[in-house]
Amino acid sequence: MTYNVAILGASGYTGAELVRIIATHPGLRIAALSADRKAGQAMASVYPQLRHLDLPVLQTIEEIDFGTIDLAFAALPHGLSQALVRDLPETVKVVDLGADFRLRDPAEYEKWYGAPHVAVELQKTAVYGLTEFYRDEIKGARLVAGTGCNAATVQFALRPLIEAELIDLDNIICDLKNGISGAGRSLKENMLFTERATDVLGYSQGGKHRHLGEFDQEFSAIAGRKVEIMFTPHLVPMSRGILASCYLKGDAEAIHAALSARYADEPFIVVLPFGQMPGTGAVAGSNFCHIGVTGDRVPGRALVVSTLDNLNKGSSGQAVQNANLMLGLPETEGLMLAPVFP
Repeated sequence: MTYNVAILGASGYTGAELVRIIATHPGLRIAALSADRKAGQAMASVYPQLRHLDLPVLQTIEEIDFGTIDLAFAALPHGLSQALVRDLPETVKVVDLGADFRLRDPAEYEKWYGAPHVAVELQKTAVYGLTEFYRDEIKGARLVAGTGCNAATVQFALRPLIEAELIDLDNIICDLKNGISGAGRSLKENMLFTERATDVLGYSQGGKHRHLGEFDQEFSAIAGRKVEIMFTPHLVPMSRGILASCYLKGDAEAIHAALSARYADEPFIVVLPFGQMPGTGAVAGSNFCHIGVTGDRVPGRALVVSTLDNLNKGSSGQAVQNANLMLGLPETEGLMLAPVFP
């Protein structure tokens, strides 16, 4: 069976990545594409690399006949999905790639995003979209909230270790290097090539990054007490990718064994041999996450490095993985393409 899907916000990076993935997906058909400011244009005029595909013309969300849609991907800026999803027919399943439904507590949402949530009852029904840890809940969900790309990268490294009580929860430092596509496609002066091409820049430093809300929510729930990690992301001059270096107190070999055991049967998570560390180039354009572990010169300290493609496993690939589960399709369908290298 083939399911009709709509991609809302198709002119953004994650929207285009969804088109690229779904174009060869045997179980999904792109029935509608929205991009309000570019409505009426062909997708090929926005993304020439998609010219070979037979795609619907971009239209406004209001023009879409959702009676023909089985599942909608909402690849919209934060704040825009709440009222939209609330007003969609109940027959339409939704995977939201934005931040609107990630935090279960409305007060936490307002704290991190600076405005009250306008669909609180719907927010209560959303399933957090970290597929490898919420698989059973996602299968029966109508609404899945995709994780933040930074949040996914770090959680793949740390969740099993918190569950197994292998690390000191009060001494977790995560330093991330992020590709510039993580800042989105809208025009920003500080994202110009001349501004970023030879520069490394930390942002939302000092505990201000919004993904901290996800870490607080998820890690505290696992531990049964408050866990507040130290986390700083940096923009580096590359288009795609996230590399998270997590500095921990714990036995490195036990940490490696726990991660290896937890992900042994996961199709998209690869734990490298002990001491071998991953790089962003080995996962670019794919739905894979690579994790490496090594010890430190000081016994009892460990480094865990996790890397994934922010636009794919960190967002659009994760969204398709979740959609597969929601629609009863094989979880890996359309997602087993090898990474692009070089």
